[in-house]
Amino acid sequence: METTAVVFEQPAQLSLRRLPIRDPGAGEVLVQVLWSAISTGTERLLWTGRMPPFPGMGYPLVPGYESVGRVLAVGEGAELHAGDHVFVPGASCFGEVRGLFGGAASRLVVPAARATRIDAALGERGVLLALAATAQHALAGGHGRPADLIIGHGALGRLLARQSVAEGGAPVVWEKNPARSEGAQGYAVLAPEDDPRKDYRAIYDVSGDSGLLDSLVGRLARGGEIVLAGFYEDRLSFAFPAAFMKEATLRVAAEWQPEDLQRVLAHLSSGRLDLGGLITHARPFDEAAAAYPVAFTDPTCLKMLLDWRSCS
Repeated sequence: METTAVVFEQPAQLSLRRLPIRDPGAGEVLVQVLWSAISTGTERLLWTGRMPPFPGMGYPLVPGYESVGRVLAVGEGAELHAGDHVFVPGASCFGEVRGLFGGAASRLVVPAARATRIDAALGERGVLLALAATAQHALAGGHGRPADLIIGHGALGRLLARQSVAEGGAPVVWEKNPARSEGAQGYAVLAPEDDPRKDYRAIYDVSGDSGLLDSLVGRLARGGEIVLAGFYEDRLSFAFPAAFMKEATLRVAAEWQPEDLQRVLAHLSSGRLDLGGLITHARPFDEAAAAYPVAFTDPTCLKMLLDWRSCS
């Protein structure tokens, strides 16, 4: 059995390859991917070759951790059924080609525990579940303290803001690029220079800009918290005296956990969370070589979708 996969051969060098994959074993499922999405954070670093040392890093690799598909076959003991629609956060079923994170392929073999059953009506919006769970994980680490200020109005920033509103908050979002300032749902979007506040209790940065810490410390209330919810290629540093005077807390939000995804699914089911308006671009899978640069360079592209439905 084979799969068609996006392969980063080297930085900025992409191919579509037919790769061998095995039949699903005990506790595993075979998934026919319908849609996958491109991450503008970690995948951009893989594409440019600037990803810091990371377990499993190396080329060639299959990228992607935002895939939605349909179960084709199940191994013994797998608690899913053929025909189930599932979200899959990547795979490592490609033999000598690394799977980091391995979701951008037409067929995937994964442990059933890594495939989450979802409502088929969610459709292509299911690719956003990884980002929504990332936002939920960052917020959950705040022990009930809502996000007051969010840096960046891309897809992750919008999900953080929407989930903060769903939890009863009223965040402010900073965005420097006018092309991304529209689309707020129940929160304010400002340019940093238009915001005079210096009393934020919880600042969430999803910009990936390692040079922002000093300016963010200056916007904190005493005892406030800065949450690093993006991914940073450079070392982070800040001037200690200002942080000392504010008695600031610095928290790193890491990878989402299954309970975060379940809470997101509950919010979707209850109508408290909306995933609309975040997928702005789509290309068929065989135009992947053109899709990746657009996803990484076009400021109007919040989320690029690859459509695998025509792939045999």
